[in-house]
Amino acid sequence: MSRIAYVNGQYVRHPEAAVHVEDRGFQFADGVYEVCEVRQGMIVDLSRHLNRLDRSLRELKMASPMSRAALTLVIREVLRRNRVRNGIFYLQVTRGAARRDHYFPAPDTPPTITITAKSTDPSVAAKKYANGIKVITVPENRWDRVDIKTVGLLPNVLAKQQAKEQGAQDAIFVDRDGIVMEGASSNVWIVTPEAELVTRPAEHGILKGITRTTLMDVAAKLDLKVAEREFKVEEMMAAREVFFTSATGICVPIVEIDGKPVANGHPGTVSASIRDAFFDIAEKTPI
Repeated sequence: MSRIAYVNGQYVRHPEAAVHVEDRGFQFADGVYEVCEVRQGMIVDLSRHLNRLDRSLRELKMASPMSRAALTLVIREVLRRNRVRNGIFYLQVTRGAARRDHYFPAPDTPPTITITAKSTDPSVAAKKYANGIKVITVPENRWDRVDIKTVGLLPNVLAKQQAKEQGAQDAIFVDRDGIVMEGASSNVWIVTPEAELVTRPAEHGILKGITRTTLMDVAAKLDLKVAEREFKVEEMMAAREVFFTSATGICVPIVEIDGKPVANGHPGTVSASIRDAFFDIAEKTPI
């Protein structure tokens, strides 16, 4: 079965999906996006993802392509047409197509919206959970507004490629003072020797991950203590556990950083307990 994409009001075969050559997302990275997991026929944390989409649009002074109700219907239809029971959908909104100019186009320029969906194999994620991943640290070199989920991801792409070339699976951005920022596509957490969960504040300098937010609810249910504060690479290397959170990975244990093992070099029990409880607590919207 051919995959189906939604492009500006039409459902089209994936190979035929296209936007205008002067779309501002293509030429300026003038757009925002969301990625949302689907688990057993349920969309995970849809409300929070759409809330963040609205915020990203506001921050960039970009028009919403349609109402929340209409967008939800389209997302469900894309998932149904692609027969996704376990997988993800990707939603992107740009400022639209217009003559190339750094200034915003005319206010009546319609935004461009595309939505795609694909099935994934849950067993692949389960293997990551079982084995954990290796990561490297890289210098922070992104723009200052990473709190907006824009499509301008070139530094993230280069960081992940560098990790791959060094035999790792991902990268963590670190600022000039040695403070851990976030992963190339995820938030970073540590578990201290005292069993405290720590992640840096999300008011500035990192993206406020949806999975990160839901994990706060999970931690409360599990009576785990959470602290939002900065931490340096040295504290991360001395942690009992380190893990990533993201919509596509949920809670992925990190077992090696820059060639050095985290604790005993194996996934820990805290991240496992969070992962086991996550989907019982997260919002679930039927397709």
